[in-house]
Amino acid sequence: MKRLILIFILFQFNGCSKEVNMENNNSNPLIKHSFQDVWSEVTSDPLTTLPQDTISFGKLFTFSKNIILADAKRTLVEERDILEPFDKLAHPNGVCLKGMWEINQKNPYSGYFKNASKALIIARASSAMSKTKRGEIRAFGLAGKIFPTTDTEQINNEHTANFFVIDDLGGTDAQHYTDVELTNEPEVTTTSEVLKNLLYGLKVAKAFATADKNPGIRQLYEVSELGEKDKTNIITPKWMKISAQKGQTIDAKDFRDEFIFTSERKMVFDIAVASRESEGKKEWTTIGTITFDSSVVSTSCDHRLHFHHPNWRDDLKYQ
Repeated sequence: MKRLILIFILFQFNGCSKEVNMENNNSNPLIKHSFQDVWSEVTSDPLTTLPQDTISFGKLFTFSKNIILADAKRTLVEERDILEPFDKLAHPNGVCLKGMWEINQKNPYSGYFKNASKALIIARASSAMSKTKRGEIRAFGLAGKIFPTTDTEQINNEHTANFFVIDDLGGTDAQHYTDVELTNEPEVTTTSEVLKNLLYGLKVAKAFATADKNPGIRQLYEVSELGEKDKTNIITPKWMKISAQKGQTIDAKDFRDEFIFTSERKMVFDIAVASRESEGKKEWTTIGTITFDSSVVSTSCDHRLHFHHPNWRDDLKYQ
């Protein structure tokens, strides 16, 4: 049961599309574009009313196509940042954010975990399944896309680095998005919301288990390899935790309304990493921050922005 819940929620966190052409995705050609190109697409069609899309078992198939199986494969091989319009079948409601990823503490890790690393980031904050409002069981998540530059107009010469963190796979009754800690190996609670969608989860699990090796943890090597020409001695943290700094809470009913920005108001989240445990507790070290300064709820945020799902690897070096 726990494994099924892990697979179900982790897959829905990344989202999935209705129709995908798998034929030309294996080579992953680099689509050269800038941070501004991607953000402009995300903000091109803002919504004035918050959508309340729901998950549905009936959306997993058509008469002739196993959509969920194709999507399980697509999310592991497709590295483009913007796709043709698609539906996130299990994680439909989110808010997109832009800001700056900055590491300000010495640490042993590589790539954009290195001290003094600074990069533009686009992220999508979301809530698992269909629930978005305070008082409901919500599993908060954050998908991040790091660009190896601080120049919004610079054309990328490598794929962006994507990461995924969640607070609790089964959801909690947390009152605000800023109340929780999100990690790449989250806790799992068997809540009523998960049990109500168990049939849906079983079908998703069957499709995704064949495509990924370990659904309980999302590895971080895309970040530790970003910007590194020599990838033979990359050191990657095993765990990452993202949490909002205190004093930033907006008491909104829908979590998407918590991300309100002005020229004077930004939101700062701490980045903590660990590779070791002591007496069952991770030895977290805070190494930097993510500062968000703008947000949008849009059609392209929910239906075109794509976060590549890194394949499981057994050759990573932790420290």
